[in-house]
Amino acid sequence: MDSTESKVRCAIIGGGPAGLTAALELSRAGVEPIVFEMDQQVGGISRTVDYKGYRFDIGGHRFFTKVERVHNWWMDILSDEFLVRPRLSRIYYQGKFFDYPLKPKNALLNVGLTESVLVGLSYLKAQAFPSREEKNLEQWVTNRFGKRLFTMFFKTYTEKVWGMKCTEIGADWAAQRIKNLDLGKAALSMLAPKLLTGKNQITTLIEEFYYPRLGPGQMWERVTEILDERGHPVRLEHQVKKIHRDGEKVIGVTVADGNGHEERFDAEHVISTMPIRDLLNVMDPPPPDEALEAANRLRYRDFLTVGLIVDSPELFPDNWIYIHSPDVQVGRIQNFGNWSPHMIPDKSTSCIGLEYFVQEGDELWTADDDALIELGKKETAQLGLIDADKVIDGVVIRMPKAYPVYDHGYKENIDSIREYIDKIPNLHLIGRNGQHRYNNQDHSMVTAMYAAENILGAHHDVWDVNVEEEYHEEAHVEKGQGASGERLVPQRVREASPIEILNDAFAKYDPVALGGALGTMLGFVVFLATAGLLLKGGEDVGVTLALLGNYFPGYDVTWAGSLMGALWGAIFGYLIGFIIAVAINVTVSIHLGKLLRRLGVLDGSIG
Repeated sequence: MDSTESKVRCAIIGGGPAGLTAALELSRAGVEPIVFEMDQQVGGISRTVDYKGYRFDIGGHRFFTKVERVHNWWMDILSDEFLVRPRLSRIYYQGKFFDYPLKPKNALLNVGLTESVLVGLSYLKAQAFPSREEKNLEQWVTNRFGKRLFTMFFKTYTEKVWGMKCTEIGADWAAQRIKNLDLGKAALSMLAPKLLTGKNQITTLIEEFYYPRLGPGQMWERVTEILDERGHPVRLEHQVKKIHRDGEKVIGVTVADGNGHEERFDAEHVISTMPIRDLLNVMDPPPPDEALEAANRLRYRDFLTVGLIVDSPELFPDNWIYIHSPDVQVGRIQNFGNWSPHMIPDKSTSCIGLEYFVQEGDELWTADDDALIELGKKETAQLGLIDADKVIDGVVIRMPKAYPVYDHGYKENIDSIREYIDKIPNLHLIGRNGQHRYNNQDHSMVTAMYAAENILGAHHDVWDVNVEEEYHEEAHVEKGQGASGERLVPQRVREASPIEILNDAFAKYDPVALGGALGTMLGFVVFLATAGLLLKGGEDVGVTLALLGNYFPGYDVTWAGSLMGALWGAIFGYLIGFIIAVAINVTVSIHLGKLLRRLGVLDGSIG
């Protein structure tokens, strides 16, 4: 084996957003970095693949951030190369397209009156008789939206993405990712939107975003050019074979190029964006068994894109579409010309990307490229989005370890790994795979900026990035009303303690939620009943229903009366639901108190 030695201030493992950001920040500060990227291209999952002039984004990457420093960094690198793009994303379900985020009017028109009523009844049933425990995603979602909405808009897509049944995914993930969506508020916004103001307004996602003219990879290709101009070329097709350690510090890395030639680089600091599992397996000498075993328990979800070039200038208006259909394996479809028209060299054609969520080594991952292209053609045509005969070319892009999985024991594994890593002050872990955290691009960049500043003498905790801030996509009306900054991924259901089991079994009703559910449903039923009679028409329409006017002042069988009836129905339903919930909670509290006192006598450890 040929081997030479070089010395650098900082060796950086990985040429994705985090690694390249760290390299440029260090270079600007006068510190010599060297970046090793095992692939043939920079950008990681934020790359843009060029196939015969057609540019494919790997997953779709919007440039939107609440971190001003990151926004300014982007603008400084690409300036006039950014486009401001409108967002249009929809959900495909049972042959129809639903706006995403969901809009009540669009949703009701698509599912139809009968299904809307069934959805409402399912919701009412869930509010009146919720699951007594909320261990998994299915229980959590069903309790808040009803079983029918869970089946329509949550089950299929979630299971495609994560490869787990919804009954295996912990409820904590749903509580953070979906908590601001409320069916009662959605219905009220349709019937009387002006009644929702301030903190009651429904959270919506951003409607436009920045996007590089030639795709997200253009950003990282330009950063690579800048590093090269500064005398710090990125070493492509260089895989790290060993990270050398001397006591409580790393002293260098050994890398192999595409020809197998190995070279050792001594370094004062090492920044790593490589998957933690791989990192600990190349440490020399090896880490303690406990840390290594914890690393090997970490899991990943892999990803592949089937790119199709279609002989048609226009296909569908969306940037991307979520496919909530169990009849096809594709999970999401990107239309790259709608991200940027400059991604398409021939304006008489289009290119789309079909995203499949897989495990490395499974049937789809190992399938022949031609077979995957045929599958993509078949499924897109089956969905009615293209004419399969107009597909003139295709390409397959595989992306291993695209999503770190937060399964059962994940936190304990990371804690065990950090106990070892934190003792090595000149080894800095950053980025999505570097920290096994489902970061967005901007948060990965902040970890890189902090790591670079730590090398220069600062004392940032890079593990705190993306924990306390608001989730970057949500436009909250009031600060503090939204989810945490961490972009969560599912966690498998954990075993509950005895006291948690008791609390689940005697879970209390939310009076406001039950009141809101009954109020929404009663108001909706009055409105639909009145509207149905008015649409039917005839002489003396609604004579019997008009008797409601004896209880609902101002109500009659007219369109104006239907709104008045909906309002009174909502008020009465709310009061009834609130009173029922309070009565149930008082009864439950009495029985739970008695049981806990008995258990306290029998077992002093419970209390």
